[in-house]
Amino acid sequence: MTMRIAIAGAGNVGRSIAQELIGNGHQVMLIERQPRQLRPERVPEAEWVLADACEVSSLEEADVANCDVVVAATGDDKANLVCSLLAKTEFAVNRVVARVNRAENEWLFTEQWGVDVAVSKPRLMAALVEEAVTVGDLVRLMTFRQGEANLVEITLPPTAPYVGQPVRAVPMPRDSALVAILRGKRVLVPTPDDPLEAGDELIFVCTSEVEDAVRTVMLGNTRELG
Repeated sequence: MTMRIAIAGAGNVGRSIAQELIGNGHQVMLIERQPRQLRPERVPEAEWVLADACEVSSLEEADVANCDVVVAATGDDKANLVCSLLAKTEFAVNRVVARVNRAENEWLFTEQWGVDVAVSKPRLMAALVEEAVTVGDLVRLMTFRQGEANLVEITLPPTAPYVGQPVRAVPMPRDSALVAILRGKRVLVPTPDDPLEAGDELIFVCTSEVEDAVRTVMLGNTRELG
């Protein structure tokens, strides 16, 4: 599905996001208030708008109401919060993703400020470190705040109870879904007949309340999240 996506902030982060999304076939608009950052030649496939994403009139002119997603990606947490709030409350944008620049501000990036998903580089980097070295435990990769759901990962050790068995044999807890299996360099969309193998990285979406249940089913233990 092709989406129309507005990105506030055309710095390195905003441009990188834009290039990735354009490469995936989406329509992208970059909104930048600093004239010196307005460099359409850097991402020529994007629509570029010189405007302040913290002003309602600017967002109206940019037709943000017809965007499927708004990404607040500036280097200023205050600006990202204001942009997120306006996108959600004034323009009813379906999905708002916000960049958190300073870890101490992360607690502010909630649905009260219009944020559906907050991306904190320190948290994400820590999660990726854990994901790379942790076998036999659950690692939380990302939180989807509005739905109170998490993206979590479990790397199966050889002793996991369902190694060698098909996905359909796993009694998944309520409010949880296995969405991908990473096996070596392959990304598999799981089907009921796919067997689980030791070393598989299983990616789940689940609520916080059932994380322990997912861990217990997949690993056969009840250790607390580390």
